[in-house]
Amino acid sequence: MSSSGSTRVARLVGCVVAASAAAAALAAPPKHAADEVQRGKYIVRTAGCNDCHTPGYAQTAGKVAEEKWLVGSPLGWRGPWGTTYASNLRLSVWSMSEDKWVKHARLERRPPMPWFNVRDMSERDVRAIYRYIRSLGPAGDPAPAWVPSERAPGGPYVQFPAPPK
Repeated sequence: MSSSGSTRVARLVGCVVAASAAAAALAAPPKHAADEVQRGKYIVRTAGCNDCHTPGYAQTAGKVAEEKWLVGSPLGWRGPWGTTYASNLRLSVWSMSEDKWVKHARLERRPPMPWFNVRDMSERDVRAIYRYIRSLGPAGDPAPAWVPSERAPGGPYVQFPAPPK
């Protein structure tokens, strides 16, 4: 083999090795992935996410199996804004990248979602929530769609009083 042929082979082997290393790095979980998943679980529990996004969680003082967490709820929250429903977070995160989730999670929402609490979380915490929810896998059905205030919701709902004037 000529020296130029050897050089080409060496370059090709170098490219293959570099590409393989890059692919392995992308496929490997982050070094502290398990810690971030556990951090996300802790935040979900202590920030009250399950209270609305997990059917029966608040009513049973948290005695709902983890595999049923964060699947949304058919219980409506009705007020001057209309009727809102806690979304199925497990389906939501499954359909978006982590970066998209960070932006999505901080959007202003209709009540009673305390979007301002999520807005004020650190980026690390919002990403940990995403990683935890992703670790659960997709489950459940989409929550009902928002119902405008002039229409009555079809299922059960909690009625909020009119705001003070």
